[in-house]
Amino acid sequence: MNWIDVRKSYPNKWVVLEGLKTRTHDNQKYYDNISVMESFDDGNLALKSCNSFHKEYPKRDFHFIHTSHERLEIPLKQWLGVRR
Repeated sequence: MNWIDVRKSYPNKWVVLEGLKTRTHDNQKYYDNISVMESFDDGNLALKSCNSFHKEYPKRDFHFIHTSHERLEIPLKQWLGVRR
């Protein structure tokens, strides 16, 4: 599924996505193929759901975003220092 299809299927919703096929360019992550895990009216519930997916499947790529965004671009975070 692509972002245009998601926006049509889930208008004005928060969605939890799994990135199936991604690419990076200029510190941005772009999603060529995504899967919608869940949809919500409330952003806080979407955040909690996304966090639970991260805990259950730590090696998979989950994000939550509102479908009002025309483009699906996620900025890459640069981690500095040691993480435990």
